[in-house]
Amino acid sequence: MNFVEELRWRGMLHDMTPGAEEKLAEGMASGYIGFDPTAPSLTIGNYVQIMLLSFWQKSGNKPYVLMGGATGRIGDPSGKDKERELKSFDELDTNLQFQKEQIKQFLNFEDGPNKAEFVNNLDFYKSMNVLDFLRDVGKTLTVNYMMSKDSVKNRLDTGLSFTEFSYQLLQAYDFQCLYEKENCLFQMGGSDQWGNITSGSEFIRRNTQGKAYAITTPLLTKSDGSKFGKSAEGNIWMDAKLTSPYAFYQFWLNADDADIDKYFKYFSYKNQAEQMALFDEHGDNPQLLKRLFAAEITERVHGKEALEQVQAVTEILFNKKASQEQLFSLSESSFSLINDAITSFDVPAATLNQNLGLLDLMAESTSVSPSKSEARKAIKNNAVSLNKIKVQSEDTIINETHLIHGKYLMLENGKKNKYLIQFV
Repeated sequence: MNFVEELRWRGMLHDMTPGAEEKLAEGMASGYIGFDPTAPSLTIGNYVQIMLLSFWQKSGNKPYVLMGGATGRIGDPSGKDKERELKSFDELDTNLQFQKEQIKQFLNFEDGPNKAEFVNNLDFYKSMNVLDFLRDVGKTLTVNYMMSKDSVKNRLDTGLSFTEFSYQLLQAYDFQCLYEKENCLFQMGGSDQWGNITSGSEFIRRNTQGKAYAITTPLLTKSDGSKFGKSAEGNIWMDAKLTSPYAFYQFWLNADDADIDKYFKYFSYKNQAEQMALFDEHGDNPQLLKRLFAAEITERVHGKEALEQVQAVTEILFNKKASQEQLFSLSESSFSLINDAITSFDVPAATLNQNLGLLDLMAESTSVSPSKSEARKAIKNNAVSLNKIKVQSEDTIINETHLIHGKYLMLENGKKNKYLIQFV
């Protein structure tokens, strides 16, 4: 594919320096994106840049992933309205190793002339003392030049420490090091990185008399203007322990219909013709398009088995026609996803040997119903289901035959109120 044309039709090209497209037409080029390990996992916001590297590699170019072992210790002021809280070195090192393993899923690091490579920018600085830095790095740019960048100007009113002010120098010097050591001609990133990236190309021009290029993507936002990559509960992480595969899948299903076209363009590997055909056929059914997209990206991030689990759980929770047979066929690990998705209660297993009545379970062992009389009324109104079967008698006794995997059962009280009971 032609990299720049690919970005253009996907709406992923924000800006690039003059001559970039012509340079890419000459053949394989090397380019990089930096990732600071300031969080315990990558988020779906970071995945925009991973996709950029993936398209870069698929177009025949060589990607470098620059891990910010050094810059992560400083903190990037870009896009921030206040000073970052510094992380400990141990935490940053742990985050860095974990994020490397995450990135390995999405790029080819194994073979070919354009296989991806990791670089840690701590290697550029660990033997450099402060005087060397000030002489060799600090003299390159003037304060006036650095002050003209948005990442600095936007923080002048709220305050900017010298530490974060110096971040621009570090990122610029990173570019120079990769240019000299790896012949890396391109740096890419989000549009908020434009100032830092062009500072790097200026470093290369002044210190090596070379030519380097910048390419940036627009900052991805939702149709309502809010920040992409967050839900009401917070960040959407790419680590299953921080955001479950079920919550990840549901994030896309619950997206605004107006955003699905943009999400396909940014994150789907379907080409332009395939996406146009898909929207021509299903453009009047945005919920189907969201299901197709959620399946594609969930399988890529969390794997086929996790996708099958979340689809089965989604069917149980949201399809009114889901059967008891489907519920009992769920794997035990699927119930941990259900536990995260709906209200759950732990009940002592010993109560099963005490003729535990359904009314007692609903009103006393749990708060499924506020009282036995309300529970009785709900059963008479045909509103209560036990394991997907409508309860006919208020005298129902709960026993081990009701348990799934020997410890779970599902209660429903009305159309929307679902509860998972675990006997422990």
